[in-house]
Amino acid sequence: MKGKEEENGKTKRWGWLLIVFGIGFLVVVAALFTLFKDWSHWKKKDPAPGHHHGGIDKKYADALEIALQFFDVQKSGKLVNNRIAWRGDSGLQDGSEVNLDLTKGMYDAGDLVKFGFPMAFTATVLSWAILEYGHNMDAIKQLGYVQDSLKWITDFLINAHPSANVLYVQVGDPEIDHNCWVRPETMSEARPATQVNASFPGTEVAAETAAAMASASLVFKKIDSSYSDLLILHARQLFSFADTYRRSYSVSIPQAQKYYNSTAYGDELLWAATWLYLATKDQLYLKFVTDLHGSEFANWDNPSWFSWDDKHAGVQVLVARLDILGEEGMTSEENMYLQKYWKTAKEFMCQLLPDSPTATSSRTESGLIWVLESNPLQYAVASAFLAVLFGDYMKASQVSTLYCDGNYYEPADLGKFAISQVDYILGNNPMKMSYLVGYESSYPQHIHHRGSSIPLDATTGCRDGFIWLYTTDPNPNLAVGALVGGPSRNETYNDIRNNSLQGEPTTYNSALLVGLLSALLTNSSVPQSLS
Repeated sequence: MKGKEEENGKTKRWGWLLIVFGIGFLVVVAALFTLFKDWSHWKKKDPAPGHHHGGIDKKYADALEIALQFFDVQKSGKLVNNRIAWRGDSGLQDGSEVNLDLTKGMYDAGDLVKFGFPMAFTATVLSWAILEYGHNMDAIKQLGYVQDSLKWITDFLINAHPSANVLYVQVGDPEIDHNCWVRPETMSEARPATQVNASFPGTEVAAETAAAMASASLVFKKIDSSYSDLLILHARQLFSFADTYRRSYSVSIPQAQKYYNSTAYGDELLWAATWLYLATKDQLYLKFVTDLHGSEFANWDNPSWFSWDDKHAGVQVLVARLDILGEEGMTSEENMYLQKYWKTAKEFMCQLLPDSPTATSSRTESGLIWVLESNPLQYAVASAFLAVLFGDYMKASQVSTLYCDGNYYEPADLGKFAISQVDYILGNNPMKMSYLVGYESSYPQHIHHRGSSIPLDATTGCRDGFIWLYTTDPNPNLAVGALVGGPSRNETYNDIRNNSLQGEPTTYNSALLVGLLSALLTNSSVPQSLS
């Protein structure tokens, strides 16, 4: 009997121990679950306002959908599935006098000339944006629109390059055009096509067009391989033309100096060679970027502003991508040159960060990058786009810090800077208005844009159409997605139509904004390779 009782006592004690152990285990699990929940909550905190982990940032998604429509505002030619109801066919005879179809492409700004140099830059930036952030665009069903706008330009560029050493770089006479104020659908003035060739070269415009073709070939590689191959063929020929016959197109076409004057062509040669290397993996193009041409043209340790005219900062960030994300088969000498680009790209980033010891003074009191009175927002969106790209390259390669003359920064700091620029544009500014037409309720109503400013039923012609330039009425046709030039240094904006410095939108501003907004939609990483 005693043995039985002892056995029962032992059983009870083990039961109690198991119960205590079970309760303890549950307590530990609950504590760990709470800790994990707290850690997860901390991990989910935004690195900067408006930049959400995992999900889509609605503000930037809405802005991107609006910004993309400006390319439909600017299209020339026979329009197909155009989203802007007040736009119609235009420029249908463009190129006919030289037996070419130059009807497509886009008007660069508020006028009706097709300038090939900024148009090609627009295409290159759109391609770069798609290659890095196309997955974000696709997440909000906008990728198809971006690809369509890009192809509208590259179709034109292909036709504008009828032979190896001939490139048509302008359609329309800017002097005639600027003496008229008409809608594109009703223009009747002469529209001559201007070319560069072996006798009158244009190195920078040929090289920029090569960059556009090469970068776009990567975009269309898996969509339409034969179209991609055609783009590569043109890109190779154009680079050879640009490099063999070196002369600024501003010298060959003096008229260009008044509108899109080029300051140099070395940056475009490096830009084109880099894109061609990415598109073809041909070592000759890498060698061009990393040999004496780099020393001659790269402006190492001398950061400059990224724009349609100056590609240096774009080259440095793009080449830094090769260095930071790794590129197989590099020689030690090539790696040494890549490091020089990488170093200059870092110096540029340090200038952008507002509390960096080497921060640029070229910014407004509210923190907007501000360089020139004419079209100032170009520099803000270009700088922000490069900053968020560079930060994403750092994150993708697990480079955690950026050293700026004694201070250390993280990719999130570059993201915060980029967000500060785009949020300023979208309304967080002293004027409390959006500089993106159609976004929110307060935006410019009198932009410097012919098609937007003239009523559809107007019967005015070339000269008498200027009544629509000077009227104080708001523009009757909304140029959805137009990013205007932007505020003055003191952060004021004068919304009158004749204020072209502040109020004229451009396609290249829009391309940069599309890249920036696409980058900020989510925190997803850039692809390891663009090919």
